[in-house]
Amino acid sequence: MTSRRIKENLVAYSFILPNFLGFMIFTLGPIIFAVYLAFTTWNGSGPITFVGFKNFKNLFTDKLFLTALKNTLVYCAAVVPLTVVASLFLATMLNQKIFARNFFRTVNFFPYVASLVAVAVVWNMIFNPAKGPVNQLLMLFGVPETALPRWAADKNWAMFTVVLFSVWKNTGYYMIIYLAGLQGISAQLYEAATLDGSNKWQQFKYVTLPQLRPTTFFVIVMLTIQSFKVYDQIYMITQGGPGSSTLVLVYHIYNTAFIDWELGYASAVAMILFLLVLVVTLIQFHGEKKYAND
Repeated sequence: MTSRRIKENLVAYSFILPNFLGFMIFTLGPIIFAVYLAFTTWNGSGPITFVGFKNFKNLFTDKLFLTALKNTLVYCAAVVPLTVVASLFLATMLNQKIFARNFFRTVNFFPYVASLVAVAVVWNMIFNPAKGPVNQLLMLFGVPETALPRWAADKNWAMFTVVLFSVWKNTGYYMIIYLAGLQGISAQLYEAATLDGSNKWQQFKYVTLPQLRPTTFFVIVMLTIQSFKVYDQIYMITQGGPGSSTLVLVYHIYNTAFIDWELGYASAVAMILFLLVLVVTLIQFHGEKKYAND
């Protein structure tokens, strides 16, 4: 290797070195430390005690962890399909030549870019059990006051409220992704389908959906990962309550680590969450690869 080539390589490495150091210090290092902590007990200040697989064994008898795991799976199973359907529907509608199309695109995208704190406060006001406009509207339609849902204040409605908020907050972003996918579909495919006598529904089923399969796969993977690591919506709306009805894994990790100061046990929960996301993602990739090969 010539001295000029060595100098060029050194220049190239010097550009990526700051980012690489940041990754090593603030990402890879904490991940490795968290894996180590999962096999220990530590309160953040005292000595670190190695306990082997004790933390992982305790997980399966911990009712709070099992509740958080169940709630996370329920949240993911509800948010992913609802967001996919809502974002695809909006993208399809706003891909047509309609009046004020850009305005409606902006309106639907706004909740995603708006401050989570601000929209969560407004959401709680709208769904206030006593004076919220949603319950006032339900009363106008004849729902008795005693039968009105208490939304985030009711353990039977709290998860539904959080799911509804998450779908509303994120739909605009995935709508934009679907819009990009729709605009990448060749118009000749629709012309050929029209010549074959296909109606709008048949064109959507046999042309649009198959052409959007890579986009849908990306959206589902991203939504799944995002749903498993949900925290901010839970914190702003219910804080895991009422009781533990909306307690999810990441919020449970936060409480265990920084409220109870059981950092080793919290790291074990984090490892389970990581493995869960990894397995689900690998299954999704395997399914997509198998479909592509077929």
